[in-house]
Amino acid sequence: MPKATVAAIITPENGNPECILLTKRFVPPFKGAWCLPGGHIDDYETAEDAVVREVMEETALRYTVPTFLAFFDEIFPEHNFHAVALAFYGTGRGATALMPDEVEEIAWFSLDEALSMPLAFNHLQILQRYAEQRAL
Repeated sequence: MPKATVAAIITPENGNPECILLTKRFVPPFKGAWCLPGGHIDDYETAEDAVVREVMEETALRYTVPTFLAFFDEIFPEHNFHAVALAFYGTGRGATALMPDEVEEIAWFSLDEALSMPLAFNHLQILQRYAEQRAL
């Protein structure tokens, strides 16, 4: 049975939608790879509450007004991983802080730079959809 997860496209509070926050994973699967902050939806938790919680847990940012982007199938048999990721975009407020239990590194990237990186899960596909929507 697939799990339900969330992924957060975070832009800075200065309002620049072309700047994206990525985290480097400290845990498997995809340990050491860059990705969007996110994680599993807990029992009896809404997707919106989950994405706000996950952003806080992984980056210490307050994720304000998350807007739903789309869902993405994430099927990786080689990692024994099957999830449906609900992707959101919004603004991160406050200062980032490294949460070493889950995240090895946090950094801001231009959207173009992030789109050229090999990202964990299907996060490149999520960013491509975000870029397409921004171009409309």
